[in-house]
Amino acid sequence: MQVIALKHIVFVFLALLSLTPLISSSYALVLGILMALFGWVPPQVKPAVWVKKLLAVAIVGLGFGVNLSVALSASVSQLGLLVVVITGTIILGLALTQLFRVEPTSGKLISAGTAICGGSAIAAVAPAIRARAESIAVALACVFVLNALALWTFPAVGHAFGLTQEQFGIWAALAIHDTSSVVAAAELYGDESLMVATTLKLTRALAIVPLVLIFAWWYRRTHPSSSAVGIVPGVPLFIVLYILAIMIAALIPQGQPVYAFAFQGARHLLALCLFFIGASLSLAQLKQAGFKPIALATLLWLLVASGTLWWVAF
Repeated sequence: MQVIALKHIVFVFLALLSLTPLISSSYALVLGILMALFGWVPPQVKPAVWVKKLLAVAIVGLGFGVNLSVALSASVSQLGLLVVVITGTIILGLALTQLFRVEPTSGKLISAGTAICGGSAIAAVAPAIRARAESIAVALACVFVLNALALWTFPAVGHAFGLTQEQFGIWAALAIHDTSSVVAAAELYGDESLMVATTLKLTRALAIVPLVLIFAWWYRRTHPSSSAVGIVPGVPLFIVLYILAIMIAALIPQGQPVYAFAFQGARHLLALCLFFIGASLSLAQLKQAGFKPIALATLLWLLVASGTLWWVAF
């Protein structure tokens, strides 16, 4: 009895630790998976239920961290390129999902994460298509691994191809999943690269809004009996509040300290969500996911990275 209680204490401790800067989102996901595999999740805790509630709150909070003026300052040519890359990635990802016969929800999440901004896009799209915890975890795991790999390989590839600062910044912003790794990789390459990559990546992140609306509409068409919680039928309430948060931060700059606090709180809450997502998994579910989602995520990312590299370099 004491051993079981100790396991539960460890679970609660790690959950609370996920709310601090000491644990990153990727580590929170891994710790949650370990808790599930070890059987240390308290039976009265329903991680999958908490995920649905907390994810929406986290996404709204992240809206306060979007610098609208900076994101919209990208040139027309870059915006056109972004539309082509994002649209092409989604279409290619959905096609590969069918080709590899990957579970459709996991395929949509992997495609969204690759097309826009990794874990944040997956977290935003998931409630719009009623994704199950195991589908979210599979997509996040694939994206996080490739995201970490990109951080270390992109600067080396950039130097090997002799990319200029501007070229590398554009490439990193188009092909690396998460904003944090885009910034880190660009910073390793140079100051000008960092400026270009950050601006273009912020613009790319804004595509979360139309993408979620499209996926929500798609889900409503294919699941007409499903219930939708939103101001407009098929539009999730959290995405409306996400847009509102962006607009408030842009129109009332005097509240910047509050917005920064809300944004940081949302990032920590997102880490807790990832911990719960991992904790909701089981070994059987991980085995069921299999090799196909990993192959899908890897091939899609390699095609996007190589295609954008060719466009930038040649």
